[in-house]
Amino acid sequence: MRQSKLFGKTLRETPKDEQGINARLLIQAGFIDKLMAGVYSYLPLGYRVLKKIEQIIREEINAVGGQELLLPALQPKELWEKTGRWTSEEAVLYKLKDASDREFTIGPTHEEVITPLAKHDIESYRDLPLALYQFQTKYRAELRAKSGILRGREFLMKDLYSFHANDEDFEQYYDTVKQAYVKIFQRLGIGENTVVTFASGGTFSKYSHEFQTITSAGEDTIYLCESCRVAINKEIIAEQESCPQCKKTKENLVVEKAIEVGNIFPLKTRFSAPFELNYKDKDGESKPVIMGCYGIGLGRAMGTIVEINHDENGIKWPVSVAPFVVHLVQLGNDENVTKEAENVYQILIDAGVEVLYDDREISAGVKLKDADLLGIPVRVVVSEKTVSAKTYELKNRLTGEIFMVKNIVSEIKKLL
Repeated sequence: MRQSKLFGKTLRETPKDEQGINARLLIQAGFIDKLMAGVYSYLPLGYRVLKKIEQIIREEINAVGGQELLLPALQPKELWEKTGRWTSEEAVLYKLKDASDREFTIGPTHEEVITPLAKHDIESYRDLPLALYQFQTKYRAELRAKSGILRGREFLMKDLYSFHANDEDFEQYYDTVKQAYVKIFQRLGIGENTVVTFASGGTFSKYSHEFQTITSAGEDTIYLCESCRVAINKEIIAEQESCPQCKKTKENLVVEKAIEVGNIFPLKTRFSAPFELNYKDKDGESKPVIMGCYGIGLGRAMGTIVEINHDENGIKWPVSVAPFVVHLVQLGNDENVTKEAENVYQILIDAGVEVLYDDREISAGVKLKDADLLGIPVRVVVSEKTVSAKTYELKNRLTGEIFMVKNIVSEIKKLL
């Protein structure tokens, strides 16, 4: 990709109306654009990051038996009345009417859609277990949309729903997904900072679980047990002042700020009961299907990655989610420099390396500053100095290390 043709220009200063580092850097670097509070456009660079996050999640959920589908965002009032949530969740619902006076909501979640859909296929124990998931835009009337893409009114989410014949089968799959989430956050580059957190299971279970990434930018307070690296959220600590896993008391837990990047939750029969989602067991007896749900917000994950991986100069993308792997920067418009930069660009493309080529006719200082701001993992500089020396200047954005090399492709691959 030639940067001269890239849609989404960098800004010289960070936006003053954004509180979160994630939004300030992503807007300044041209990854996203703010339409209004809690609603953002993902520009080409940002969309590339979002799709890489999506693919990592897809691979890990497919590996635990998830089947991908896509559900409607527009949902009829009748389904939400069946579960009682048309009124109980009114504060977060966007409601609308059509010309025939029918009422709808634009989905903040999809239990009311997936459960009657699953009823079409689930008849006997032979149809279970079943795991269905999607990537879908959610809409919530969020009152506190003030943390950039960490808390939005419109946001992309992966939601997985599982269906089981009994609690034992559900608990086994629940633990399987928990381990899949650990892999996902490791691959996203935030695994070292992310802990499993015990949360309330509501009326269905003693616990559910959140995945919380520790950072000073977090809105949540967690109590971290440093012995077993699990945590308890604020809601649980008010009822139980010890670690659920190793039983250490509250005095031994460390208070941390964190961002919730994912959650897994036992639904049990909360939604299967009102929709009469039942199955026939081996004896022909009708029994309710046990359900679970598992969510990851993709924009929230992206914002969290930025909160964890940045410095005073800009973003530092992990290789796994970076919009491009290499940022090729041409310094100067000398004929030999241009020729060599074009040559390197083609060599990298032919080698299957994702490369952003800064061919803009602007100053060297602005180019180098923008390279740090964008945070692409490897920067390659072609200049009069490097052409004369028949070398290339490489910078590892994650470590800041700069060195000169002769074989461009092999040296880049060593860094990845």
